[in-house]
Amino acid sequence: MSFIKYKSKLYPLIAVASALLILVFGLVTAKTVVCSYFLLAAYLWLFLFGCWKQCLKVLPVYIIFGGIFTLIAYFAAGRDFNAALAMANRFGAVFIAIIPGMSIGAVAMTRNLSQLRTPRGITLGMLITTSFVPVLKGEIRRVREAMKTRGAGSVLNPKIFYRAFLIPLVTRLVDISDTLALSIETRGFTLGKRRYTVYKKEVVNIFDLLYLAGLITGVVLAVVL
Repeated sequence: MSFIKYKSKLYPLIAVASALLILVFGLVTAKTVVCSYFLLAAYLWLFLFGCWKQCLKVLPVYIIFGGIFTLIAYFAAGRDFNAALAMANRFGAVFIAIIPGMSIGAVAMTRNLSQLRTPRGITLGMLITTSFVPVLKGEIRRVREAMKTRGAGSVLNPKIFYRAFLIPLVTRLVDISDTLALSIETRGFTLGKRRYTVYKKEVVNIFDLLYLAGLITGVVLAVVL
């Protein structure tokens, strides 16, 4: 039943493979109108297969930055539409390729790699790396809130930035790294060749296969047409 049950998140490795496919194809064919149609179809396809939140988050950022650089390319090339199209497609390929990656949780990717018996150093390093950004954002927010509570002043002041922001932030990150090392050791993570099991496995679903098949079909049609 799990093979045909709808799920809102893609199988991690399929999501990564599709991101690479979108990125490479988009950059290679950026100068063509067909690329624009493919990117639009890929965006709608991701929206349909459960990545609608990520699609909505990426869209305004693409409109702002992609629009700015597209206009720059248009006027820098002497009002050349082809140059503007190529720039818009390149940005579109990058931003749309980010969407599948945004839909993957760090834990899900770690489970998936562990199922495939990937070396523990890689899985552990990926888990820590992907988890670090949210932790860093949270600590920056806490330090900024503490500065506001104490009336430390503007973070743009070099002295205030160093004493009231940078030093507390680095101290917090050092403490977090010590806690993380202890947590990993307590939970039995080792880099040696030891047997282990995965409690909750990531399973390839029919919707994952349909998603990947549709994306490949789009690439083939774009090349043929």
